[in-house]
Amino acid sequence: MMRKLFILCALALTACTAKAPLSLQVVRSEMARCPEASYIDGQEGKLKWNYTTGLELKALLDVWQMAGQAGHDTRHSRLDRESVLSYVDAWYDAIIDSTGTIYKYKKSNFSLDHVCPGRTLFQLYDITGKEKYKTAMDTLYSQLLDQPRTPEGGFWHKAVYPEQMWLDGLYMGQPFYAEYTRRYVTDSLERARNYADIVLQFQLVYEHTLDPETGLLRHAWDSSRSMFWCNAETGQSDHAWGRAMGWYAMALADVIEILPVSEYADALIQLLGTVIDSIQVYADQQTGMWFQVLDRPYAEGNYLEATCSAMFVYAWLKGCRLGILGNQEGAVHAYESLLKTFVRTDKDGLVNLDQCCEVAGLGGKGNRRGDYDYYIHEPIRSNDPKGMGPLIWAALEYEML
Repeated sequence: MMRKLFILCALALTACTAKAPLSLQVVRSEMARCPEASYIDGQEGKLKWNYTTGLELKALLDVWQMAGQAGHDTRHSRLDRESVLSYVDAWYDAIIDSTGTIYKYKKSNFSLDHVCPGRTLFQLYDITGKEKYKTAMDTLYSQLLDQPRTPEGGFWHKAVYPEQMWLDGLYMGQPFYAEYTRRYVTDSLERARNYADIVLQFQLVYEHTLDPETGLLRHAWDSSRSMFWCNAETGQSDHAWGRAMGWYAMALADVIEILPVSEYADALIQLLGTVIDSIQVYADQQTGMWFQVLDRPYAEGNYLEATCSAMFVYAWLKGCRLGILGNQEGAVHAYESLLKTFVRTDKDGLVNLDQCCEVAGLGGKGNRRGDYDYYIHEPIRSNDPKGMGPLIWAALEYEML
């Protein structure tokens, strides 16, 4: 009953947003659907330190921040900024105790996924001044310093995935690594070492997941060549999964913005341009959107997938805004197609994102092989946070043009 009342109240706020920027409409829609942040990814009141919730909360806070910037589109002033900040901060305040300890977080798991939700803490610490947030960031940074590595120097994705680099992991770890270094590492040698290490992570995973025949990046690479899902010679998984490349593209765009203008950023700029060029060849000819399995377009069972499409559009638009990518007209067209293909407003006035792959991975408890049949049969849902966050960011980039 209380949840119904919350939704009705939120809908009253949403009703006046028909002409509001899409970023604001999505924020209000998500807050209407989810009475508090744990509902974003189905925890329904339970606390779980997960990248999915943290990712979307960062997107909400970015809209909050944009709405408060002088000179920005005045339509964003319709945002109830206090309610958004409270919504985001409530989750972090509950999951991080007064000593800065993150609920059920274990450094020994060395999960890059658990670094990702720490990105929002940079903004929350600036806004609230809560020292426990800085302590939590210090903990996550210490994990990166001790993260196990492949013999080539690449971060393991998790302790349970030894010697493996997944494209997903670049988004999970590197933007936090770069932001923490820029803000809090004062020793010049350590800063330079960190920046060089960040670039190395991107270069290693690109080199070892690249399929030279397609120019696409395959989902993951096992340095040991021992996993059942990898090629015995290359260590690569079988396919280029859409969202995996989407994570990589977003990580590049975000880190480039964080790094100081230098040879470090220049190396990543080149990679981002190459990635955006390579995916154009595999976009759907009718919609311009991207498939669940990138290297098998139009194959039976393959489908246009929303989360990777939103990620690519966001990275492309951001690259145009930063002046490092060309063809802004193409990026804008892709954004408009993203909305036409996947975004709908329901009878209650809530914005929805359809055709989101819920999950995909390799190995693990399900012995996931990463073959074509596996990827096309993973669950599909609407409003997955792994798509809603990138949709909000793509909308923000479009609104800043």
